[in-house]
Amino acid sequence: MQPSPFSQTLQTLANGLFAHSHRPSGSVCTATVITAMSTAASGLLGMALMGRMPAAIARPLPQSIAQTSSQTCPAALDRMQNYQTVSGDSFTSIAAAYQLLPNTLSRFNPGVSSSPPAGTTLLIPPFNGAIAAVSAGETWESLAKRYGSRADILFEINGCVAQVPSSIFIPGGLTVSGGGRSQASLPGYPLSKRSAIALNYGWQPDANRDDLVFNSGIAFAVDTPTEVLAVGSGTVAFAGARPGYGNLIVINHEQGLQTRYANLSEVSVAVGQVVASGASVGNVGGDEPAYLYFEVRQNSASGWVAEDPGRYLPALDL
Repeated sequence: MQPSPFSQTLQTLANGLFAHSHRPSGSVCTATVITAMSTAASGLLGMALMGRMPAAIARPLPQSIAQTSSQTCPAALDRMQNYQTVSGDSFTSIAAAYQLLPNTLSRFNPGVSSSPPAGTTLLIPPFNGAIAAVSAGETWESLAKRYGSRADILFEINGCVAQVPSSIFIPGGLTVSGGGRSQASLPGYPLSKRSAIALNYGWQPDANRDDLVFNSGIAFAVDTPTEVLAVGSGTVAFAGARPGYGNLIVINHEQGLQTRYANLSEVSVAVGQVVASGASVGNVGGDEPAYLYFEVRQNSASGWVAEDPGRYLPALDL
């Protein structure tokens, strides 16, 4: 079986990852492959039962996370644009033009119809996200914990200021109701044995391009052939090869959830098959170290939108 482009890209870091498995997930040693993973996840599967996939990856930030001046590290809320609507505009069409999600426009323009009349002035953020109010005494660390982000990323994206402002930009997420588990839950674990997380979900530094990129899933590192398991009961919506993903399985679950299992060495289910939680759906790995790329997506008016798997899978214990 020919390895997928995803597998080939990740393979270049395999030996280093296993040699440094004590490093925290998302560390700089793994950042060089995030762009390839994010590109693969950005829109190759928006078809048939899976539905239309919106662009889950915001445009990269041009600033280095090492910068400490707001003059060279402009805050996202200072980079807002105004747009005056014309006849026929909708949040969907405007969002597409700016490479955003319609939900993002709704959050930044509360009370405005999704089909606004001509002449309406809209606020356009530089990338997907939401505004969050900050309580007195909060720090970048406490905010990162609450919103499931990272302190250095929130620091950078909000102007590299030590004093947290009263309102901040939270990148990427669909809601700003706080971190913690979602009420919707998937009980399983995607592999037959516990595996190290090589790349985590969310905004990550890309050492090669000196910017931030959004990773819409999790990569689990495996060093031996390993069974891939359904994390919840559901119906197989796709099973086969996809460019960028290699061999892929997509399972639709209740509560509007969907899980995706990519870079498989073997697929053992078929479209339309009903699977139980914990059922074997394929295999990953072989003679050399490999990776399972795993996503959780939530159905919405904008399509299947990537979510943080840690909010839905208690077994991940992230």
